[in-house]
Amino acid sequence: MSTPAPTSGLHHLELWTADLAAAEPAWHWLLTTLGWRAERVEGWELGRIWRHADGSYIVLEQSADVRGERSERRAPGMNHLALRVRDRELLERIRRDAPSNGWRELFAERYPHAGGPEHNAWYGEDPHGIEVELVAVT
Repeated sequence: MSTPAPTSGLHHLELWTADLAAAEPAWHWLLTTLGWRAERVEGWELGRIWRHADGSYIVLEQSADVRGERSERRAPGMNHLALRVRDRELLERIRRDAPSNGWRELFAERYPHAGGPEHNAWYGEDPHGIEVELVAVT
């Protein structure tokens, strides 16, 4: 008997970038560190996909329709993307290695509780200003 398909949850998230060559290494490092699997779409040179074990996926795409050079999380629209991290040890490793992989830490003075005293998370920004929050679930 097969498991029924989920009726809710994330299907995919598409992020636009002004410069795929600059943004892709940071996202590839982060998502593969978190266990996402990279997929290539033959003939699609301006887009990349990373798939989670649950079937959801994240797209990073450079489009001619992008306006501006940087994301602005304080403008209307998406503020940030929050992803789960299996434990605090991985969160610490990501924090340590993120700067050399294209990420700038946000709220460093309040790490790991920038989201509150019971919330263990790291916040970072990709080369174009897209914010990510990584939440340690244990």
